Amino acid sequence: MCGRFAYFCNGAFGCESLHLPEPPPFESYNIAPTQNILSIRSSPERGQAEYAMLHWGLVPFWSKVVKTPYPLINARAEGIEKKPSFRSPFKHRRCIIPASGFYEWQHHEGGKQPYFIRPIDGGYFSLAGLWEHWQGEGGEVVESCSIITTEANRLMSNIHDRMPVILKVQDVEAWLDPGSGQSSILEMLAPYPNDLMEAYPVSNYVNSHRHDGPVCMARLNP
Repeated sequence: MCGRFAYFCNGAFGCESLHLPEPPPFESYNIAPTQNILSIRSSPERGQAEYAMLHWGLVPFWSKVVKTPYPLINARAEGIEKKPSFRSPFKHRRCIIPASGFYEWQHHEGGKQPYFIRPIDGGYFSLAGLWEHWQGEGGEVVESCSIITTEANRLMSNIHDRMPVILKVQDVEAWLDPGSGQSSILEMLAPYPNDLMEAYPVSNYVNSHRHDGPVCMARLNP
């Protein structure tokens, strides 16, 4: 799964082909579900790539309420095109969530050890996501998203059996284009190459969603 990640902006982050301006100010080293997060999507009005702040935890358009006991923060890649909550967003409303890295917890006898996983070059991941537009009977509007997950690659399998889908630079345009064929989009939902990422242990400070700052991703001394 993907339940925490970090984003700290310092300019371009691998989506230059989308011809976006500098991203809006947004920085957090411990982003948690139900927060509003920065995303890139194809504008519903203009059809061009744009930034949007989306509620992390997808609310299906047919849902009667916004808050549920189990928010849809992740969408499993397997069968995603058939699942009621995700099949329409997968076809029409795909998005990218830029991330400087993400956290995962390794279970062991003594408890759980958090790890920070980031690009080997210190850049950014383009996490594959879906977004949805929900409107209540009283006119309330919520735009929300889920991060798609897939099976772990060899590096991640030592920590957890799932990982977020990370898009390759050459795939970001097609991912956002509603006209892209489903078969080609499904092929993108594969584990990211091992040699393009690294993982290292961090302290339990990151366990609380109330904690923020660079200390969350600081490498734990042996």
